[in-house]
Amino acid sequence: MKPFALQSRMLTMRGVFYPTGYMFVMLPRLEDAERLDHDLESSGYRGHDVMLVPPDAILKQIGATISHDFDTLPSLGTEAATVLEYERLARQGDCAVLIHAPTRQDSETVMDVVHTLPFSRATRYRPLVIEELN
Repeated sequence: MKPFALQSRMLTMRGVFYPTGYMFVMLPRLEDAERLDHDLESSGYRGHDVMLVPPDAILKQIGATISHDFDTLPSLGTEAATVLEYERLARQGDCAVLIHAPTRQDSETVMDVVHTLPFSRATRYRPLVIEELN
């Protein structure tokens, strides 16, 4: 699992975190994130981009992509509200795993593994749609 590095391709044109083709899975403990990475590899899910996103990176890097000035116009989509939820969970100590899962089959394979762990939130970023996964 690679360390998280925020890249311009993970942002909307307005600069908000929106990593199209990725899943953002939040877990309460680092050990859960490491287990997710291990179990993904064991399941045969290889060759995909998998990054560990610690709480500090969520708060400082991903959180910095939205305006926290709520007197401004609201976001046209749910990107900002989603980032705010990530920040809330990161303040509780949750970390995340960012997983490249561009196809529906990829996301189903990942969720089969995620369901074996205690996770706080799983989100899939598709073009124009942020999909909440259960």
